[in-house]
Amino acid sequence: MNQIACNEMKYRPEESAISGPIDLEQILARINTLPAMPVIAQKLLGLALNTDQGETQMLKLVAQDSQISAKIIGLSNSALFATPGIITSIIDAAMYLGLTQIKSVAIGMATVSALTKPPEGKLKSADLWAHSMTIASAMRVIAKHMPAKTRPVDEQIFLAGLLHDIGYNVLNIIAKDTCNALYEKLSTPSDASPLEIEHALLGTHHGEIGAQLGIHWGLPAEIIAVIRYHHIPNSANAEIGQPLVRLVNLAERMLPDFAIIESTAQEITPQEWIALGIDPGKADSIAEQISSVAEQAKQLISII
Repeated sequence: MNQIACNEMKYRPEESAISGPIDLEQILARINTLPAMPVIAQKLLGLALNTDQGETQMLKLVAQDSQISAKIIGLSNSALFATPGIITSIIDAAMYLGLTQIKSVAIGMATVSALTKPPEGKLKSADLWAHSMTIASAMRVIAKHMPAKTRPVDEQIFLAGLLHDIGYNVLNIIAKDTCNALYEKLSTPSDASPLEIEHALLGTHHGEIGAQLGIHWGLPAEIIAVIRYHHIPNSANAEIGQPLVRLVNLAERMLPDFAIIESTAQEITPQEWIALGIDPGKADSIAEQISSVAEQAKQLISII
């Protein structure tokens, strides 16, 4: 029996739920009980799109998963991507959105679906998806103002944005009651920062939880760094994930509490723009573009 099948047989939601406060040691003990990375996500991660064969394989993989392909077509018709006409097939979606974007969105959808189980707690997977998709789109807006030589490719940008908060999905599965308590605390005005609140309740934070899943799943090192450090971008250990880590951090602070409560609002300094190679004088224009992205993304709550 292959490893994926073994992991799927081992996963029992009712056995892995935790009641009450938890800490990193408890989380690590249960990471291996979570579902394996979906097969389609594994295949897409390892698929290069720089050949005709790679492109054909990618479109075939996505088309074979009716649930994911239907969601991508629905997303393609949303205001966020403003595609001309009506998109009715994956080929049409790839033509207008681009193959790399389709690949990243498919990976994101597959991983989120693997970490969603009813009944959900107060932190809804649809809200997390809308938040992550919008952050990914905002990251792309910011990245367009970076020098071409240091700008990440669209595939990396979208994958980083879609998976940065996956720790919340993990927490929702292994400790729904604790996740509900965290949701309530983050929703209540406090002088403590979100990370301080999470540490007080969990003994860790959602970035570390998500990073542990990323390690378990064998995600690329730069994506694991994004997941782990997107709220602490100045950490020396975040270097392997730069500039993606900074892109996520700035996007979240420019769209505080979009779809989920994280209380990330904080003024962005000129030095932070300069660290990305962006002229601080463009900050207002970037903010306007991201505000427009947020307006277009509001309908994403229903696309998951």
